This record gives sequence, C-alpha cells and structure tokens, in this order.
Amino acid sequence: MTASRGVLFVMYLALALSFTLLNPRAALAGDTIRCASTTSTQNSGFFDYILPIFQKKTGITVEVVAVGTGAAIEVGKRGDVDFVFVHAKDQEMKAVEEGWFINRKDVMYNDFILIGHPQDPAGVRGMKSAASAFKQISQKEVPFVSRGDKSGTHTKELLIWKEVGIEPKGKGWYMEAGQGMEKTQRIADEHKAYTLTDRGTWLAKKDKLDLQILLEGDPLLFNQYGIMAVNLEKHKHAKYKEAMVFINWLTSKEGQDAIAGFKDKNGNNLFIPNAK
Repeated sequence: MTASRGVLFVMYLALALSFTLLNPRAALAGDTIRCASTTSTQNSGFFDYILPIFQKKTGITVEVVAVGTGAAIEVGKRGDVDFVFVHAKDQEMKAVEEGWFINRKDVMYNDFILIGHPQDPAGVRGMKSAASAFKQISQKEVPFVSRGDKSGTHTKELLIWKEVGIEPKGKGWYMEAGQGMEKTQRIADEHKAYTLTDRGTWLAKKDKLDLQILLEGDPLLFNQYGIMAVNLEKHKHAKYKEAMVFINWLTSKEGQDAIAGFKDKNGNNLFIPNAK
C-alpha cells in the first residue's frame, strides 16, 4: 500500500467511526431484539402495523412474545426478552421498584369495555358503573367469561369484583378461560356470556362475534399501556441499547404519530398516544 493510499484508508476509517458515533442507530441496524407484550397489542394487529415502520426507520427487527401482562413481566424478569410492553401500571411500577426494569414510560391508552349477547340477560345495557354492572351479573348468575390468566385485563376485572365485594371464582356462572383476549371473546360468544375486553381487540375482531358493547365510559375502565427495558444490572446479556432505540422512537413524536395513525376499517383509533 502506498503512503497516499494508507492516508486515505486511515481517513476512511476515521470517517466511518465518526459516522457510527454520531449515528448510533446505524451501528444497530440488522440487530434483533425481543419484546414480551400483552395479547391485546398482538390481537389488535398493532405490532403488524407498527414494527415494519420501526424496522424501515432503524433496520432493527423486533420479535414479540405475546402473553398476558403478568406473564410478560415474568418473562422480562427472567431475562428472556429485552423489554416489555404491557398494561398493568401498578405491576409495572412494582417491577421497576424491585430493580428488574428501568426507563418505564407511558406510551398509549384505550379503555376496557363490557361486552355481551345482544339480549343482555342481566340488564346492564346503558349502565354507567362497571362495578354496578358486575354486581348485577353476579346477582342474576348470568354467564361471565374471565381471561383468568393474570393479564392486564384480568387484573382490571378482579379489581372491579373487589370493588363490589364479590369473589366470583368457583361460582357456576363464572368461567375462567386461561386464554388471550381474542379467544376469550370467542368463548363468551359461544356461551352468550359477558366478558371484559380492551377496546382495541374488540374493534379488530368484533365483526366475527355476535356480541355488543353493553357498558363503556366508566373512568375505572381506563387502560394505560407502558413500556420498559430489562435492567442490565439484572441481565448482562440484555440488548439494552437496542431496546432503548425502540422505546425512544415509540415515545417520540414520530412514534406517537404512527400510533395515532393505527385505525380500524371504520377510521376508529384503536389506541391513543399519550407519552409525556
């Protein structure tokens, strides 16, 4: 190699290094990161919509493990994923306080709704209080299908039963599906039963069901989604930098605008962005 070529080669290396340092995302392109998330984000089609946008922007591929929120948090605690994206804020904050996750951020929200057969055998249609509706369902012993899987939806449902002082487990009218939201809706449809669901999954799947929204709008049914990275101090192998690229993008204006663009075929927003 001549002296002039050697100088050019060194200059090229220096330029490439400076480009990498100034553009850290470029160094991450082609990487794959893993996310544990709730079935509602999967069943609603959210990941099918948002991940290609992110991959095109960064070159990073995201693999999703879709389980209930409780299970997703446990997957993250084991270090089997790099970040979690779930909807049970109290559980999330507890896991952060315990040191399993860091950089938890609000991302988006929708709400829970009570759905059931159009005949509405418990007579809850139009009620304003979810707790009152649950109490009436129990008093009339009308079938109710619970996810029963420690998910964010199941956690919210149990909170409502607690509000009215009722322990439904073991009652003949109370069924525990142990399934994700889409399958739970299907079971409720088959049994002409009531169930609590997130609005996103409902909007995505309602055309396949003979069910209707019977109660909505109670502030108790607010449904916040949050995202957080696995703590490197707990799991050294976690891809923290890459996970933070996704977290920072999703909570940036660009990511929030992308969430706002996710709608059903009738133009309804499935999730409302609210990152601070």
